[in-house]
Amino acid sequence: MEDTVSSGTVVLEVARFIEEHKGRNTVVLHLGPRCSFTDYFIITTVTSEGHLRGLFNNLLSFLEEKHIELFRKKKNLDDVGWQLIDCGTFVIHLMTEEKRSFYDLEKLWFECERISYSSSSKSS
Repeated sequence: MEDTVSSGTVVLEVARFIEEHKGRNTVVLHLGPRCSFTDYFIITTVTSEGHLRGLFNNLLSFLEEKHIELFRKKKNLDDVGWQLIDCGTFVIHLMTEEKRSFYDLEKLWFECERISYSSSSKSS
């Protein structure tokens, strides 16, 4: 696994990319020692299924350009309303408002540090 500092820098870059592509209320959580399978979560809300598909495809291209390896690569969307992209040291969650509200990952991982990546990021 890459070291946490360089993966943290990449995570912030990905979060900014998501924000630039209209992801709403994007949050970066540093899971650190509380999680055995990844270091960070990026969670964002998409506005529609079309937005989800478009952001998903744009993210795959962006991650490929940055030479970020994906685990369990998939070309198609899985679950309606929630797409997970596993990048090893970080996991991206693209969720409709309904799915995000229902699963409430931020509440589940409430003890984790919320990382600020831009002036418009949501604070705890």
